[in-house]
Amino acid sequence: MEQSGTTLTREDTESEAVSGRVKWFDPVKGFGFVISDTGGPDILLHANVLRNFGQSSVADGARIDITVQRTDRGVQATQVLKVEPPEAPESAPLADFEHLDPEVMAQASLEPARVKWFDKAKGFGFANVFGKPEDVFIHIEVLRRSGLADLQPGEALAIRVVEGKRGRMAMEVNAWESALSR
Repeated sequence: MEQSGTTLTREDTESEAVSGRVKWFDPVKGFGFVISDTGGPDILLHANVLRNFGQSSVADGARIDITVQRTDRGVQATQVLKVEPPEAPESAPLADFEHLDPEVMAQASLEPARVKWFDKAKGFGFANVFGKPEDVFIHIEVLRRSGLADLQPGEALAIRVVEGKRGRMAMEVNAWESALSR
């Protein structure tokens, strides 16, 4: 089997499942690294592998299950199987949700949406829910608690929306493809 001009042996093409944590991921650079729960070298996570799972980003510290392959250039993720958001700090909920009834929040359904724009540096952005004229506010902390690090304009999402102090707000953000598989 040929890959980038090098010959791989049968051992190199065998995949194994690995669980770990995202060390960091930069959607602009198009890659990041995962640290396996069992130790060993950092595992390269390429943006294309993450996109095949249906996400354009993943939050630092998120739990992740992947299949990996050892190559002459190191260990690389070949498939993302599962992503769980990073553990939430033992802090209070976001101020925007403090006044909301927990039962109302629990009953919010997933709605299909597209990202209008998101500015990671500003810490927020907006999405449009299909069939509804109002924008939905997305805070970066909600994004991080949902296991994502950034959003791209036009990206398809499944979001839980509540009426907040500032209008319609996302309380949970999911990549469209991963929401469909739940």
